Amino acid sequence: MSNLAVIGTQWGDEGKGKVVDLLTDGADLVVRFHGGNNAGHTLVVGDSTYALHLVPSGILHPDKVSLIATGVVVDPGVLIGEIKDLMARGIEISPKNLKISGKAHVILPYHKRLDEARESRAGAGKIGTTGRGIGPAYEDKASRVGLRLSDLLDLALFESKVKKALQEKNCLFEKLYGQKPLEAADIMAEARDWAAFLSPFITDTFAIIQKAVKENKNILFEGAQGVQLDIDHGTYPYVTSSNPTAGSVSIGSGLAPNKIDKVVGLVKAYTSRVGEGPFPTELLDETGTKIRDIGREFGTTTGRPRRCGWLDAVVVRTAVDLCGIDSLAITKLDVLRHHDEIKMATAYRLDGQELSHVPGILSDFSRVEPVYETFKGFSQDLCSAKSLDDLPPEAKVFLKRLSETVGARIGLVSVGPERGQTIILDKFFK
Repeated sequence: MSNLAVIGTQWGDEGKGKVVDLLTDGADLVVRFHGGNNAGHTLVVGDSTYALHLVPSGILHPDKVSLIATGVVVDPGVLIGEIKDLMARGIEISPKNLKISGKAHVILPYHKRLDEARESRAGAGKIGTTGRGIGPAYEDKASRVGLRLSDLLDLALFESKVKKALQEKNCLFEKLYGQKPLEAADIMAEARDWAAFLSPFITDTFAIIQKAVKENKNILFEGAQGVQLDIDHGTYPYVTSSNPTAGSVSIGSGLAPNKIDKVVGLVKAYTSRVGEGPFPTELLDETGTKIRDIGREFGTTTGRPRRCGWLDAVVVRTAVDLCGIDSLAITKLDVLRHHDEIKMATAYRLDGQELSHVPGILSDFSRVEPVYETFKGFSQDLCSAKSLDDLPPEAKVFLKRLSETVGARIGLVSVGPERGQTIILDKFFK
């Protein structure tokens, strides 16, 4: 039995979808434990590409069970649409292989409208959210006024809670944002459809996880976003509204902390981020554009172009120490082809001092200067590489230095978007 957590070490978009899909072969359960449909995982299987937002990446394996656990906030309409789209493409989905926690909170229309209104009003000071209502939903959860998916099983109760919530939300829309109020009847018209479709999937995912542990099954926990977007440990306020760190596995799923056997940290061979906030290694030149274009760095959820730059090993080292990462999964190494030289930031310099970790004060992080090490580039096509020996010497030097710098071994190297374009070095499940 092994319980494996897959965590993004940067600002998300590290390729977790592919790695989770790949590692699902050794798992019995695949569990999404936090976040919402502000995250997107892209999977390439043969000639088919799948963009997932709420459904765990293990869903492409019909003999596995995928769980959306308690820590996730769920937009029912988006989830239903995603399930229907996958089924239309021949993916088998039923309450047997997809289960949703009744304790997961619901994203409602007023959450999305509030998200958009706040961003619009903030102007130049906006955070850069996806406008999906994630933050307001978590806000209601923390305020103990949120609605859970289990509330859909009692529509009269659901309606009473919606009406109560609208007393406050409509006051904000009318008095602060100058917008028309929302009607409970309109929300309930949608809610009835949600309940009819999702009720068979809603269950106690905690009990399922505990049963799997007792039966010595392998569980794979799928993180969303990345450590620097963590609401407590990231570049606040330019963060998400949940915890993409390994500690959140226990909180968001109900697995005891001492039951996590291994933490895998996803590392893109360069760095990208979406939205506002500091980015020390960002490249605002032709090199940054080249990386974005070759890497197809456009948001799976929003389509927004991502900011790109050289690999920031300080960010990765911070994630390794914060999450107890045992093994690194390197993705998109192939994107670094056709560069005469490649750089990696191995430290920061701030006011004459050298820093080995991301500073905790945002204004300091905005002022750091990356300390770069420069590596010889390579032009060899990596897509057919099956072992480290198949990689060009320059790529192996780059990977070795990354491992030394951040203090974690390399367990997997992705050299292309497809499942088979992967070099596996670690045994991830016992």
